[in-house]
Amino acid sequence: MKKISLTILLSFLIVSVFCQVKMKQKEKQTFSTNGKSITVYATAEGTNQRLTQIDKINFTKAEQPIETNFSVFVAPDKTFQTFLGIGGAITDASAETFAKLSKEKQQELLDAYYNKTTGIGYSLARTNIHSCDFSSGSYTYIEDGDKDLKTFNIDHDKKFRIPLIKQAIKTAGGKLLLFASPWSPPAFMKDNNNMLKGGKLLPEYYQAWANYYTKFIKAYESLGIPIWGISVQNEPMAKQTWESCIYTAEEERDFLKNYLGPIMQKQGFGNKKIIVWDHNRDLINHRANVIFDDPIASKYAWGIGFHWYETWAGGDPMFENIAEVHEAYPSKNLIFTEGCVEKFDAEKYNFWANGERYGRSMINDFNNGTVGWTDWNILLDEQGGPNHVGNFCMAPVHANTQTGEIIYTPSYYYIGHFSKFIRPNAKRVSTSSSRSQLLTTSFLNEDGSMVTVVMNQSAEKITYDLYVGTTKAKVEISGHSIQTLVY
Repeated sequence: MKKISLTILLSFLIVSVFCQVKMKQKEKQTFSTNGKSITVYATAEGTNQRLTQIDKINFTKAEQPIETNFSVFVAPDKTFQTFLGIGGAITDASAETFAKLSKEKQQELLDAYYNKTTGIGYSLARTNIHSCDFSSGSYTYIEDGDKDLKTFNIDHDKKFRIPLIKQAIKTAGGKLLLFASPWSPPAFMKDNNNMLKGGKLLPEYYQAWANYYTKFIKAYESLGIPIWGISVQNEPMAKQTWESCIYTAEEERDFLKNYLGPIMQKQGFGNKKIIVWDHNRDLINHRANVIFDDPIASKYAWGIGFHWYETWAGGDPMFENIAEVHEAYPSKNLIFTEGCVEKFDAEKYNFWANGERYGRSMINDFNNGTVGWTDWNILLDEQGGPNHVGNFCMAPVHANTQTGEIIYTPSYYYIGHFSKFIRPNAKRVSTSSSRSQLLTTSFLNEDGSMVTVVMNQSAEKITYDLYVGTTKAKVEISGHSIQTLVY
């Protein structure tokens, strides 16, 4: 018996070692450009190119790069974070505007955003927990004073928002990662007795408010809309004229640690992703330090979300802050949760710099470790709304509800250069440029295709050498344009 047992044990060990060797060999398999050509898609100012296939290029053997040339370097074996997805927010404003379009235009918009073949293949979405500024008015899901949430219902959302979300999921192929964010607790739960203009959640309502999130999740999921995650609070350091609520870092930490995290676990939602901060890049490091350095709070936090509005104070976007959070807390996920062009101007539907703002942010955010990127409203009307406090903004797509026309802005196409080609579960690949005029990032998709995005910030046409491993290709990019190279 002992001999038989030893034989079985030895056989098991041999098989185990063999499998490990095979796995190691598989891990060492590298991306190769052998037999591959590059398909080039472009969107360029002053042309008709809008996500247009413009070229097919072959690789040749690489030589030593020349210092005076423009070059982009891709190191296929150096991979980083796993890509989650790209998408936009389905707000009340988007849904109400959508409902005013003809059936044909509605389908056009759905395909434009969510169809993987004919559109830009959004795979991520955000929505609001009861009202936000981009709603036609303030509302909650309960009657005033109902701390036990006995009157909780989402009937308001069933008219416009839920039908649009369901159609978006269907058009996306049956799956869309949806996360939800609150802008304010009900007025009676706050120290200013107002959903607007900041204020704080009163301690006696911490548990009731935490329960509110789980009620929301249950209500949406009962209608066949899976909720992937939630954020604790939209912009917790901003006293806005619209729905808003202030949490210091310590207050958000303690609310998550003592109320929201535990009730999510207790209600069977421990698998839902909880996003903290959900505000600008400027103060993100402090918020990360306070929450992630607390072991109990940290265990409930999937990651940290951020917006791009820190430039309101002047200066450049604080991209380096994202890199520092990623370096300090590599196990936590970074997700861009909101960004838009803040001032609506119908004369600027085709203002090219708006699109470039998206491209610049997306490339820098991804290169600094971000896993997902979520635009603000997917659709707004001809006034940049509806918005019940006059906070009218731009969106990548607008609808003129008077004429039924849909207007696609440069921002839509710039986002599409990423979302259409980089698919969920792709791995970011080390990519760099030899000149500041060219911004670039790369991802390796699960199907083995490499995607390199190159953005030319200058007005000049540039010819650059793309180096991938031991091969290279010569590529031309127009001034003020963005390219996606698929190979």
